[in-house]
Amino acid sequence: MDTRGLRSQLKDSVPVAGLCPQGAYGIQDSMRSGFSSVKNELLPSHPLELSEKNFQPNKDKMNFSTLRNIQGLHAPLKLQMEYRAARQIQRLPFLQSSNLALDTLRGNDESIGFEDILCDPAQSEMMGEPHLMVEYNLGLL
Repeated sequence: MDTRGLRSQLKDSVPVAGLCPQGAYGIQDSMRSGFSSVKNELLPSHPLELSEKNFQPNKDKMNFSTLRNIQGLHAPLKLQMEYRAARQIQRLPFLQSSNLALDTLRGNDESIGFEDILCDPAQSEMMGEPHLMVEYNLGLL
């Protein structure tokens, strides 16, 4: 069996247009398109994952539309301003912020969720050099 002929047939039959990134030298241009990650290209693993991810924004939209229909345009605008002000209240960058004001406005202060017991890994407490973290946050570094 001639393996050289078989290899060339397989190479010609597999479309590689999607696999080869567009770049000057045939490699991905990381400076323009960023680093490639398989995780970014994957679809949600479960049908409810996307729904769960967008639950709070969808709930806010529904509440705002209901509030607008009942009380008028001023009520959702006032509530959105309060949300924005509560989101801006933060501790120093090296301390974890609980966002208690935002949780109170949304009504989440009365419920116990997964993040209350096991803590969200993305919000984990990190200890670093406080002065460097503040300077980085202010754009001085």
